[in-house]
This record gives sequence, C-alpha cells and structure tokens, in this order.
Amino acid sequence: MNFIRKIVQSHSEEEIELYNELKKVLNFSPRDIKIYRKAFTHRSIQLLDSKGIPINYERLEFLGDSILGSVISSYLFKKVPKGSEGYLTKMRSKIVSREHLNELGKDLNLIRFVKSNINKSNIGDNIHGNIFESLIGAIYLDKGYNFCQKFVYENVIIPYVDIEKLEGKITSYKGLIIEWCQKQKKRYSFDIYEDSGNESVRHFSVKISIDSEVIAKGRSTSKKKAEEQASKRAYFAFQDQITNS
Repeated sequence: MNFIRKIVQSHSEEEIELYNELKKVLNFSPRDIKIYRKAFTHRSIQLLDSKGIPINYERLEFLGDSILGSVISSYLFKKVPKGSEGYLTKMRSKIVSREHLNELGKDLNLIRFVKSNINKSNIGDNIHGNIFESLIGAIYLDKGYNFCQKFVYENVIIPYVDIEKLEGKITSYKGLIIEWCQKQKKRYSFDIYEDSGNESVRHFSVKISIDSEVIAKGRSTSKKKAEEQASKRAYFAFQDQITNS
C-alpha cells in the first residue's frame, strides 16, 4: 500500500494509468514507470533529456533485442541438447523473426501505449515488434534479468514455441529462393519496376527473374516486403523442385 501511495503522490495521472495497465500485461508491479514511458515514446515526439539525449524507445529496443536473444538461446541450448550451432542459430532466428515479434506486440496490444506525433496507422507494422523489444529492455533496467526471463517464457516460449513446427517454418522466402538458385547454379535478379498505383502511401513493385524469365511479382509499402511477396510466389511456383533438391 505504501508503494502504491508513493506512485500516486509522485506521478502524473497519465503515468498512474500506464502503471495500472502495465501491471496487467507484465503480471508484476513496475518499479520505475518512467522507464516504461520511455519504452513507448516514438522518436517523432522529439523529446530530449537535460543532457540533450533523445528520449525514445530505440536504445531500449537495442537492449531488449539482446536480452530476448539471450533468453531464447539459453532455452534452445537446454531444450535441444543435440542441436548444432547452425541449427540453434536458425531456430533462434525463427523465434525472434521480425514477423513473429510484430505478432507478439500486436497480441499484447502494446501500440495503445505508444506516444507519437505520427498517426499510428502510418508508422508501419514493425512498430509492434520494436516496442515489444523495448519493453523487454525496460523490464531489464527496472527489475533485472530474471524478470525478463519470466516475461519471455510466459509471453513467447510457453504459448508460441513448438520445436517441431518451427523446424518446418520458412522465415524468409527470399533467402530460400536465393539459396536454391545458388545451389542449382541458376541466375536470379530482383528488379523494381514502375508502380502506377494511385495510393497516397508509396508502394514498391518488384519482379523476380530466374534464368532471365520473370517468375513472380510483388507489391508492398517497402522494397523488402515486395521482394518477400514475390519470393513467396516464386517459391510456390517451384515448390516441388525446391523441396526435392
């Protein structure tokens, strides 16, 4: 009760609301709510501390990424004692893929905590994974590694990590296509072509050619996404050959 009274006396209504909502997400009481406020502050706010250092989630995202990787690596090391270094690295990459982190951020609805001068619908999907990582960084600074580990187990490993399913999961169709082309000594290229769309948000159109033949096309709000979309379509066009190679 004394701790809660201290929170009420020394924090704004906004921080008290954040404190109460985060308790439900974290399953523990945050100690320093200002760290978590920083974890959800977008760079567009352009806040600076007394030393002129930007106040936003990006440094916490960097820290959280490292902590998350550490927890997942430790779990896989113990869970798969016969796994080689390459196997463990590939499995970790699948668990902490940008796509998966975005899903985790969405599942926890972390976007509701974000302060930004940009409309949230225009920030891009990666904001969900970015703030998931920054939240882990904030937990580490506020409560330490053990609390981070518990949070990752409860929100990532227990509900989502299935080793057998992950073994067959494709995290990058582009990487798979490139690897297959190199293995089969096929020439490939990803080319941006003119986009005639009229949307207010810029789109990229990409075509993938294999041995000078256009195999598939993709279109999205970033070059990377368009390449991945085209690669996925190319994969299904060559699925039998790739699977049996």
